[in-house]
Amino acid sequence: MGYAVVFGEALVDLLDTERDGERVYLQAIGGGPLNVAVGVTRLGGAAQFVGSLGDDVLGGRIRGFLTDVGVGLAGAVTAPVSTTLAVVTYSGPEPDFRFYGEPPSYGLLGPDDLDLALLEGADVLYCGSVVLLQPRTLAAARRAWSLAAGVRVLDPNVRPRLLDGPAALDGLREVVAELAAGAHLVKLSTADAELLYPGEPVEGVAAYLRELGAATVVVTLGAAGAVLAAAGADPVRVPAPKVDAIDATGAGDSVMAALIADLLLDGEPDDPAGWVERVAFALRVAGLVCESPGGATAMPTRTDVTRRFGR
Repeated sequence: MGYAVVFGEALVDLLDTERDGERVYLQAIGGGPLNVAVGVTRLGGAAQFVGSLGDDVLGGRIRGFLTDVGVGLAGAVTAPVSTTLAVVTYSGPEPDFRFYGEPPSYGLLGPDDLDLALLEGADVLYCGSVVLLQPRTLAAARRAWSLAAGVRVLDPNVRPRLLDGPAALDGLREVVAELAAGAHLVKLSTADAELLYPGEPVEGVAAYLRELGAATVVVTLGAAGAVLAAAGADPVRVPAPKVDAIDATGAGDSVMAALIADLLLDGEPDDPAGWVERVAFALRVAGLVCESPGGATAMPTRTDVTRRFGR
């Protein structure tokens, strides 16, 4: 089994919560791609995080956390900026993110900063999330995408509050189409699909991305499961397990992590039925994440998933 390169952002979440009758912010290490890298390692895979980190205490904590959980940092760089903060509030289980810090600490890794040997040796390359909105990191993502010899995985993971008007959304839509054309797997959420392709049913979005060139597309639907569009079959719905959800932070990232971990373990499935089985497992992983607070720290092991769901 080889390793996955996870290209994207790492930051610190400030989770709005209540303690002893007062509103407080609970600090948690986060960022969608960071969650994916942690999830891959927790599920038995090997992951290298590639991105830029601040040079402050918080950046040091991120490095320490990733090292402790076994995520490699050979392709990460340190920039002389403060670590970006994401303030997370809730109006239900789905989190709302607002980002603070300029320039963003996650947007400073450029094409010339890439470790080419690390990229070329990876069995899986993941790109996605807010780094696709920063010119410097987008250029790096494009170069990494062109160099990848293994499986290319895309997750737009759209953050609407970082989109500066319709032009920015149009630009992101073009980037998603560009990368999807060369992707082996695209994963997006219902919210991503509705923002990028308003008015289109999720099955139609999945089929459209396959028409662009993506080999397999998974659209997560929260408690309703996921839509899977794989070669040789019409889009199908895969149900999610029933869980007692308290916090959806990191749930979509855990789906991505589970799919990547299985790609590292067994490669791409030979038929649509194999993909259904993979997605069903990933939804069980996400269900378990939803039963615990936090993102990266909630990522389970395979033993945890088996203990919870019995298979």
